[in-house]
Amino acid sequence: MMGKILAGVIVIAALVAGVSMYYLQVYAYYDEIVATGVDDVQMTALSSGLPEPIVYEDFKAIDSESSPIRYRACFTTPHSQAMLSETFQSYDQAEPLIAPGWFDCFDAKAIGAALESGQALAFMGTPDIHYGIDRIVAVLPDGRGFVWHQINRCGKVVFDGQPAPADCPPAPEGY
Repeated sequence: MMGKILAGVIVIAALVAGVSMYYLQVYAYYDEIVATGVDDVQMTALSSGLPEPIVYEDFKAIDSESSPIRYRACFTTPHSQAMLSETFQSYDQAEPLIAPGWFDCFDAKAIGAALESGQALAFMGTPDIHYGIDRIVAVLPDGRGFVWHQINRCGKVVFDGQPAPADCPPAPEGY
């Protein structure tokens, strides 16, 4: 009888731990970002090499202090892909990261497929928004846009414990 009670306690503890871990990963650490209405969506201009705000509407975003790559955003813009391509730096290695299921405007698989097919275009949003992390912006022909953070070339090397390459900014202490 004691073995059945002990087994029951273990199963209940495992269930509570599993549900808690799921909640912590999917819901607990994300915060909704309040839109400023002015500079929430920026892209790096070809002319200046600096991030500049674009016109946008319907901005929704989430972020987490637990990781610099948990940022996700959705928006719409009246700008055409042709205008954006002539004005802002493209980004060739865009790989959207999965968002929590409850943030339903951001479907990383669909965005990735649109990027691969050439339907969506990716642009450099803000380089090194955090050390080794770039903010990437992708726009579909209908004006729907998506933003996420992605580890850049310098970050991949430094986060693997290697020294920063000569053409990268030095890593802050603690990296």
